[in-house]
Amino acid sequence: MVNKSILNIRKKLDKLDNSLLDIIKKRSHLVDIVIKNKKFKKDIVDKKRISIILKNISKKSKKKRIDPKITNKVWKAMIKAFIDYEYRNFKKK
Repeated sequence: MVNKSILNIRKKLDKLDNSLLDIIKKRSHLVDIVIKNKKFKKDIVDKKRISIILKNISKKSKKKRIDPKITNKVWKAMIKAFIDYEYRNFKKK
């Protein structure tokens, strides 16, 4: 049996998850625009940009007292998912 305080926390987590879904939808829309502006499939992966993003996320995580190992894994997974999304949705002009 799960106690009431855990149930309340889970409700808050569910609400937060819904907010994350809204953010992912907005991010997907922006990625759609980026895809339209890329000329070649080889332009999809930008290792330099990925490296910069991960460094910035690590710095920001430490400033905000968030475990950088968590944010690093989340961002790497998100980047990988969006790269896959770009490959699936890229249409050669």
